Amino acid sequence: MNDEVVFYYNPMSRSRTVLWMLEETGAPYRVELVNFTTGEHKKPAFLAVNPMGKLPAIVHRGVVVTETSAICAYLADAYPAARLAPALTEPVRGSYLRWMFFAAACLEPAHMDRMLERPPVSRTTALGYGTYEDVMRVVEAALTPGPWLLGRQFSAADVYLGNQLRFGQMMKSIEPRPVFLAYLGRLTQRPAYQRAEEINGRYIAQLKAAS
Repeated sequence: MNDEVVFYYNPMSRSRTVLWMLEETGAPYRVELVNFTTGEHKKPAFLAVNPMGKLPAIVHRGVVVTETSAICAYLADAYPAARLAPALTEPVRGSYLRWMFFAAACLEPAHMDRMLERPPVSRTTALGYGTYEDVMRVVEAALTPGPWLLGRQFSAADVYLGNQLRFGQMMKSIEPRPVFLAYLGRLTQRPAYQRAEEINGRYIAQLKAAS
């Protein structure tokens, strides 16, 4: 069976997280560049892969996986030699899943609401993340022991949550708390992160040249 991951990608999207994740796994992958300028993400060929018309998406062993957190979790399990997810039998697996999906269900919507200046709601209990302040407090407490979310073990949860923090810092929707900045400093020193950023830069240049 062909183990190559077909990766639908654009550098100006959440695909950057999955690219970093692929570099961490060492998985063989092929990039299918999706050009937003020409609307390729809304054309039938791509909608057959992801009817939402959004990136990222992967196809692996004949199966389509979408949603960034799901792709990261899937790749961590598909390539266990990279040790990016605790085994099912390890108690810390619960903590791993907790932080992976906290980042998707709480951290991302909280800082995106702030970035987009969405008006506050009176019934914060109706929001999955509650309040922005609570989310930041919880993330800070989780990262304080360090160096990673699971202590000494780096995992796919760090890739996903870490890129949320990185983007939030860039967009000024997450305040630059010292704990966050120290964590991001460690993340950006990882060789896989640096390789992914180099690849992103090449594709950005390619898309600019084609426009």
